[in-house]
Amino acid sequence: MPRPLPEPPAPRSRPVIIGPVSSPQSERSASEAPQLSLAGKRVLVTGGAGFLGAPVCRLLRARGVAELIVPRRRDHDLTDAGAVAALFESSRPDVVLHLAAEVGGIGANRDNPGRFFYANMAMGLNVIEQARLSGVQKLVQVGTVCSYPKFTPVPFAEQNLWDGYPEETNAPYGVAKKALLVMLGGYREQYGFHGIFLMPTNLYGPGDNFEPASSHVIPALIRKCEEARIAGAESITCWGTGSASREFLYVDDCAEAIVAATERYDDPEPINIGVGAEITIRELVTLIARVTCFTGEILWDASKPDGQPRRALDTTRAAHELGFRAGTPFDEGLRRTVDWFREHAETAPATGANAL
Repeated sequence: MPRPLPEPPAPRSRPVIIGPVSSPQSERSASEAPQLSLAGKRVLVTGGAGFLGAPVCRLLRARGVAELIVPRRRDHDLTDAGAVAALFESSRPDVVLHLAAEVGGIGANRDNPGRFFYANMAMGLNVIEQARLSGVQKLVQVGTVCSYPKFTPVPFAEQNLWDGYPEETNAPYGVAKKALLVMLGGYREQYGFHGIFLMPTNLYGPGDNFEPASSHVIPALIRKCEEARIAGAESITCWGTGSASREFLYVDDCAEAIVAATERYDDPEPINIGVGAEITIRELVTLIARVTCFTGEILWDASKPDGQPRRALDTTRAAHELGFRAGTPFDEGLRRTVDWFREHAETAPATGANAL
């Protein structure tokens, strides 16, 4: 099971650096933060049909939004500036949540570094600029834990974001996302634009992407174990050594944090969204094998990369500013995810993180 992290070290005396804008962390609590009522608002959610977007949209509907606009890739290519301008012209949103991304696991990142940088950079540039030009009241940009330096002290604290270069296999994706944080800082300083930046840890849950070529670690391992169990295989082989650690957040919990930040947070500093616990990949495989009832041998291919050695977040700021703490126990979340995959095995690859 994930191990709780130790208390983070005392924050550095220097302010958080986010490019052109920096300011000390707010002293207010979540209950004292200014509230943005979403009731009656027109809300545009890029990626709203995807793995994370679907639960976010469910929460937004429950908040009483007047209209929920969910653009689809087949109709609106967010990497095309003209298409994004047309989208904003026709939808006239009050609030924008930019969740759309092109992303995958280690293999997909190694195979598509140029595409992942370009697509994520272009989508963010276009969406943020059109939000500014359209007079949007607030924009929420979802970033990534992959933006942190490769050897960041654990737990990763927001003030460590600029202390080095990301892990190489994730760098194009992570740097593209981090550049959007700088963009939002510049827009806040020059134009008074209200944009916030959130950095979720690794997500999992029902509706994830189970396609072998592009999935992240939990759906990939669930599929591997489940198919091996059904086939009666004697063993499975996993990438790397299993020594790397990761933190995993249930997708519905992440959606709660995003909507809470939309309502309650309006400062330039980024916020980590996580659980504050880590688990090694070796322990994770053992747990998934148990949940899926795979009893064969687990082998390791050390010629494949482990990725970043350790990854887990300091969630102090999210608790303070948003009142957010993840509520789904890891074993329960895994069982729900395995159950979903078993019910949707034939269609699982068609849904997931890449859906726009």
